[in-house]
Amino acid sequence: MKIGVISDTHGSLPPLARKALEGCDHIIHAGDICGQNVLLRLEQIAPVTAVYGNCDFDDYGPDVQSKAQVTLDGLRFYIAHRPQDLPYLNPAQFDVAIHGHTHIPVVKREHGVLLVNPGSPSRPRGDEGPTVACIETKDGLVKDARIIPLLSR
Repeated sequence: MKIGVISDTHGSLPPLARKALEGCDHIIHAGDICGQNVLLRLEQIAPVTAVYGNCDFDDYGPDVQSKAQVTLDGLRFYIAHRPQDLPYLNPAQFDVAIHGHTHIPVVKREHGVLLVNPGSPSRPRGDEGPTVACIETKDGLVKDARIIPLLSR
């Protein structure tokens, strides 16, 4: 299964981000959506699990809350916008923790849990430039997790 991860779009889904997410089986948006049009465009690619960010004031419907838990390919995902809103990283509770907010991409293991921040495709911070992330799974295992830079360096 191919899971696209995006965050901090702030009302914009750049064409390069959309292209990077094509072919995903599911997309996770970790908040600061800032426009229903972003979710609608992502849903044209694949089913979406999304959470509110600190800049989200629109009502995106009952499926978008401040935090979310979803099981994909047997893996338990926990999603929150701000890193401080994630619970203690405990592999007995979930396998993958996803957050946004910092606009700085991260993929690392912490306390036995895969931690992913996809950065931002529209308002990046740090040296990475605009990014999204991809998690590839098979039979309940993470096979690959990586940041996808949207601009050539």
